[in-house]
Amino acid sequence: MWRTMIGEVRRRIGEELTLAGWVARKRDLGRIIFLLLRDASGVIQVTVKREDNPEVWETASSLGREDVIKVRGHAELSEVSHAGIEFIPREIEVLNRSASPLPFDPTGKVKAELDTRLDYRFFDFRTPRTSSIFKIQTQILRAFREFLLDRGFIEIQPPCIISSASEGGAELFKVPYFEKEAYLAQSPQLYKQMCAISFEKVFTVVPVWRAEKFNRPTHLNEIRQMDVEVAFASDEDVMRLLEEVLVYILEEVRERCRGELEVLGRKYEIPSLPLRRVTYTEAVELLHERGEEMEWGEDFSKPQERLLSSLVEEEAFFIKDWPTVQKPFYVMPHEENPEICHAFDLLYEGLEISSGTQRIHLPELLRRQILAKGLNPKDFEYYINCFAYGAPPHAGWSIGLERLTMTITGMKNIRECCMFPRDRNRLIP
Repeated sequence: MWRTMIGEVRRRIGEELTLAGWVARKRDLGRIIFLLLRDASGVIQVTVKREDNPEVWETASSLGREDVIKVRGHAELSEVSHAGIEFIPREIEVLNRSASPLPFDPTGKVKAELDTRLDYRFFDFRTPRTSSIFKIQTQILRAFREFLLDRGFIEIQPPCIISSASEGGAELFKVPYFEKEAYLAQSPQLYKQMCAISFEKVFTVVPVWRAEKFNRPTHLNEIRQMDVEVAFASDEDVMRLLEEVLVYILEEVRERCRGELEVLGRKYEIPSLPLRRVTYTEAVELLHERGEEMEWGEDFSKPQERLLSSLVEEEAFFIKDWPTVQKPFYVMPHEENPEICHAFDLLYEGLEISSGTQRIHLPELLRRQILAKGLNPKDFEYYINCFAYGAPPHAGWSIGLERLTMTITGMKNIRECCMFPRDRNRLIP
């Protein structure tokens, strides 16, 4: 590296170093200039005295906010600087100057509208708040992968262009594919099943697309899913895995992202295991007791999910044994009552962050369920045939990365937790 990161300077007091970054702030007192230099690792005060180096002072006096500079010199202990150290430059090189005025205040002290911040997303990444969100998201992904790799899972890479609906329904984006018509994948579901019935334990982190015409603070049209599929497993088996993964992620983020959580003013409790299981029917009854009008077989609205969380009095809990009509064709129905299936949702802090099921591994039952959903089994023969050659029972789930990031960071709009959000109105940047 041709530069030293600012976060390393404290360990190298007195050494000749080269720093580079952005001018976060400048204070000119006439014969002395204080620059706050920022890079991805932190901020340091650069102190320039006119009598010590007039040439460096002239360069420093010309700098504006967000100019990119390289500074050569050394660090000293300081009783004046807030951080306790300051950098004394012998040379300042301007690498690139910033346009002025800035789109908004990169310190975040002056609030900017979300749409403005998203229009200038590259600039928004420089704010302490947004930077903290995505550093936390990085640790979520690291912890997710680490937990599963340590337990013998392998990571798979399913395709994102598919020939037919993964889950049925009309919420698909069509794309031209040479002489054919294809779709952006709404789920990696079918492919992770194909892998699990051979590799046994698989996971993936993959983008998916849904052409829902929603404009809600909890919905996007492109998201990232963290998915798992396990052979020789029931829905209860993967529920236990899911709650363990959640707790591990929460523990790792709290341990590794203390500074970022402090920037966001965020504290959270880590749920005790095992998490409570509530059946769908019990959840409907709880809502009825509070005067909520809801027919058995309907999905819960977002306000109802929040209400259920307060009624159950648990930060995180499962809703299981869902109506079969509410779930995709590949979900295993209960033998004793086919109107109920082996499906579950995980609610955390009043928001559904994950859903999962035990899958159908019997070809004939799968054909019947595809027909029952109004789909053509011929469109899924490549998938159905996978289970004709010794497919074990299997189950899995999916966590929405952006939704989990929302709950951990305390954000109220999912667009805050997606680097470049895609919704009905936004296709750039």
